[in-house]
Amino acid sequence: MFATTPLRIVAVSAGLSQPSSTRLLADRLAAATRERLTAEQDRGDRDVEVRVVELRDLAVDIANHLVSGFPSAGLREAIDAVTEADGLIAVTPVFTASYSGLFKSFFDLIDHTALTGKPVVIAATGGTARHSLVLEHALRPLFAYLRAVTVPTSVYAASEDWGSSGDEYTEGLPSRIRRAGGELASAVLGRTVSGASRALGLDDGEDAVVPFEQQLADLRLD
Repeated sequence: MFATTPLRIVAVSAGLSQPSSTRLLADRLAAATRERLTAEQDRGDRDVEVRVVELRDLAVDIANHLVSGFPSAGLREAIDAVTEADGLIAVTPVFTASYSGLFKSFFDLIDHTALTGKPVVIAATGGTARHSLVLEHALRPLFAYLRAVTVPTSVYAASEDWGSSGDEYTEGLPSRIRRAGGELASAVLGRTVSGASRALGLDDGEDAVVPFEQQLADLRLD
């Protein structure tokens, strides 16, 4: 039996405190993605590896890289993990109605083509639900510029969302996490290698499902 390459899911957490609700949200999204990937694989023959990159631990290295142009070994490893992942989860706390400076500084260090076609779940945490639009006016445009493909469901967790099951009009946080994780898993399984779309083969009929990132490829601008 030939060994197969594991599916790699990387979650980037820009939380500053310990314990951190941002890290907790990253962990839960990663767990939901892993669960769906394990359940939905055709033969279940690929392991799923999950790694969380804590930007808090790399803050000094990020600042040094910004002014010197040279990454530390730990920062280089984190950047490589993100760019080589099959699927990415990006979670930031909301600072001044946008993503945190630490979060933006890290992604400023990534080449603007390195995430091309990579499926991404964007998520954020904050003290009030009033900041939930940060996902659409800040995070989604950032990853569009980086040529990544953000899945339809983004996840915002306000303080009151933790432990809430939702109501008759809105889904609770656990439900949104499961849906986002499922969408990321589906996007990852539509790919053959990190950052590349699955080419349609001879066995694919006219009704074959086209990977999500391939559907949107013509809509991305250079």
